[in-house]
Formats: sequence, structure tokens, C-alpha cells
Amino acid sequence: MKVFFRDPVKSYYVRELTRLLDAQINAVRRELGALLAAGLVREMEGVGKSEVGAGSPRLQAGASLRKYYALNPESILYPELQALLIKAQALGEAQFADEIKAKGGDVRLLLLSGRFTGDRRALTDMLVVGRLNEAAVGRLVKKYEQEFGGDINYTLMTVTEFEDRRQVMDRFLFSLFEAKHLKVVDKLNV
Repeated sequence: MKVFFRDPVKSYYVRELTRLLDAQINAVRRELGALLAAGLVREMEGVGKSEVGAGSPRLQAGASLRKYYALNPESILYPELQALLIKAQALGEAQFADEIKAKGGDVRLLLLSGRFTGDRRALTDMLVVGRLNEAAVGRLVKKYEQEFGGDINYTLMTVTEFEDRRQVMDRFLFSLFEAKHLKVVDKLNV
């Protein structure tokens, strides 16, 4: 369900879901069957990548119709599941931020933006400033990416680099502070 709710308007075909979930095709088909029966997902047919032209119903030799699956926003369970998954993600993000603070080194500034705030304009999802354990931060980011899906673009800086870039009104930092953001740690009084 997380895959579908991550991008509620996108439709997926079975093999795409098996790659995204790193699961067996039969397991994915079984779960899709259960979701279809519950009315949470709808099935559509579409032309595969070998279509003749955009919107063309004619198929080239060897091309086939694929079954695509997408969330069914008409389902009575849709709002309930959406709220539940949003809460689960928020709790996971809070735990992730706590782990970065605890294991990332001497974190002086931890700023979340981008995927954490829903602002697609942000150039990075997370800015961490301080004397950092880069390997530990990298491991935590990979763990979070696997748990919640999707990539996290993060930027690590020393306090000196951050202050220097701030003094010259660095475009990257300026755009980050202009975007929707959340300061989790702010020992630099930014």
C-alpha cells in the first residue's frame, strides 16, 4: 500500500511492483488480488512501451496490452488508510531525525525539507551541519530509504563551510531557507 500511496495517481504494472518491492511475482499477484477484492486498487488495461504513437490504439507486432493497477480513490477505506500511512510516515520521520541526532556526530543544524515537508522545489531533503560521522549518516539514510521507499537527497557540511556559504548569500542555502522547511536541531541560531 505504501507504494501506491506514495504517488496516488500513478499506475503500476505487476513486474514494476516486483522490482520496486523486491518481491516474488506470485506474492505481488496474490496481494494485488486481495487489494482488488477489497476495492482498494483498480485494474486498468494499457498499451505497453512498444506502442505505435501516443494515444494510438494500434499495436506493433509483439506489443501487448498490460494490466495496470492504481489506487481506487472511490474506496470507502481510502481515507482511513491514507491517514494511517501518513501517521506511520510521520512517526518514521521523527524516529529518523532522532537517530541522525543521536548517531550522526556533533549535529549543530538539522534541517528537513523536500520530501519531508512536501515541497518539491527544495534542492535537498535534508541538510546536516556539524562535525559529522558521514558513514553513520549514510547508513541511516540508506536504512530509511529502504524502509519508506524513495531516495533522500541529503547535504552534509561543516560549521565553517555553512557559515562561509551563509556569509556570501549562497544560492543553495538561500533557496533551502526559502523553501518549506523544518528545523529539527538549531544550535547555530539560524
